[in-house]
Amino acid sequence: MSFYNKIKWILGILMIFVLIIATNLIDKNNFVRVRDSVVTIYEDRLVANDLIFKMLKSVHQKELAVSVSDSIFFNTQNPKVNDTIQSLISRFEQTKLTSEEADVFNDLKRNVQSLSDSESQFKKSDYVDNSQVLDHIENLKTNLTDLSKIQLNEGSRQMSISKRAIDTVELFTQIEIYILVFLAILIQIIVMYKPKEKS
Repeated sequence: MSFYNKIKWILGILMIFVLIIATNLIDKNNFVRVRDSVVTIYEDRLVANDLIFKMLKSVHQKELAVSVSDSIFFNTQNPKVNDTIQSLISRFEQTKLTSEEADVFNDLKRNVQSLSDSESQFKKSDYVDNSQVLDHIENLKTNLTDLSKIQLNEGSRQMSISKRAIDTVELFTQIEIYILVFLAILIQIIVMYKPKEKS
């Protein structure tokens, strides 16, 4: 095999090698985006939505107890419900929050503290004046509803990121096939081409 033929073969193989590495790097980047998006949907959206649901359930317990002026609930179960809410808040803080979500969440924490203070006043009033407690409960329910909507919107946004990444992978796969066919034809031409010898 002549030196010229060896160079042709080396260039042909190098072109394929570079193409495969380039497409693999692009595919890897897109698969990382899909993986991160799926992890975010689970950890930061579905888990967060479950925590919101559990907080709402605890808030409803309080609301029912306030509505019927249940002194037994406030003396025995309310401290446990407060601990549950604080635990859920701590777990929610560990999720990745958007700026809008952080604002609503900070408002929620303030409202939880305000509710706790108003519950003390409610107990001191001998379970008569429940207006402040009910106001703070409504504020909490609004916060939790807003947080739940944010989870849905962010989950949808993450899904669209995944879809775009998958579409990009499919596009590059198609391009890769066309380029490989073109290179195969080009390599065949280079290998088969024999320059005319000068006489």
